Amino acid sequence: MIVFFQSLLSGVLIGGVYALIGIGLTIIFGVMRIINFAHGDIMMIGMYLTYNLFAMAGIDPFLSIAITIPIMFVFGALLQKLFINRVLNALPQNQILLTIGLGLIMSNTMMLIYTSDYKILSTSYSSSSVKLFGISISEPLAISFVITAAITALLYWFFLKTDTGQAIRATAQDREAAQLMGINVKRMSIIAFGLGAALAGTAGALISPTYYIFPQIGSIFTLKAFVITVLGGMGSILGATLGGVIIGVAESMGAVYISSGWKDVVVFVLFLLVLLFKPAGLLGKSRM
Repeated sequence: MIVFFQSLLSGVLIGGVYALIGIGLTIIFGVMRIINFAHGDIMMIGMYLTYNLFAMAGIDPFLSIAITIPIMFVFGALLQKLFINRVLNALPQNQILLTIGLGLIMSNTMMLIYTSDYKILSTSYSSSSVKLFGISISEPLAISFVITAAITALLYWFFLKTDTGQAIRATAQDREAAQLMGINVKRMSIIAFGLGAALAGTAGALISPTYYIFPQIGSIFTLKAFVITVLGGMGSILGATLGGVIIGVAESMGAVYISSGWKDVVVFVLFLLVLLFKPAGLLGKSRM
């Protein structure tokens, strides 16, 4: 039973960070109805930003999110204004090709700057753990989960209690009706994409102490973010949160009870089963 609870807890902790990635993609899709296939690459940019802040300025990865969040928000807002905004009314395949192209530009730019060598962000606590009732808990994952929970709670407050948050929700529910009510939907789109990029960059900062950093890592997390978003229900923040935790637990359980090489297969089998029996996702009827 110790092994079961160990893998369950590890899955929940890493699933919290996965949820943050999925929420960012969900916000972008909810407002603009665009699936951002460069989402993982934006997270990769956040990882390299965190690495540079640590290597050059000695800033702790978890403290660096105070710098990462505004920088990534501005980066995402610029991407939306300069590129994404031009294809909002284009064919879906054109939107997909644009975001894939942006992702390729990001990953290849990082490869030119840093080469394809793996970077390791080693802190004094990267491999540290604490014991709780016989279960070993990774310190960096535990800290990441707490920060993720705080950011998610703040995000819910923002969407429910602030005028801008409610305007974003209104735009996600009905873009034309929101525009008729006087909401600047273009501005909301820029803010939404900026928020999505900031969340992706934050997730990159949080997992930097426990993951290798390399230019192609973005494609891995783009796929995870897409699975999480569809699994929870397209456009549902609560669904993305639930989907992230489920994916984290499925990976952890699959690695322990089947094989570490098969953990991704377990995730995709679960994903296909949900699509088969509940095509709208677990919380597909939920709205932002």
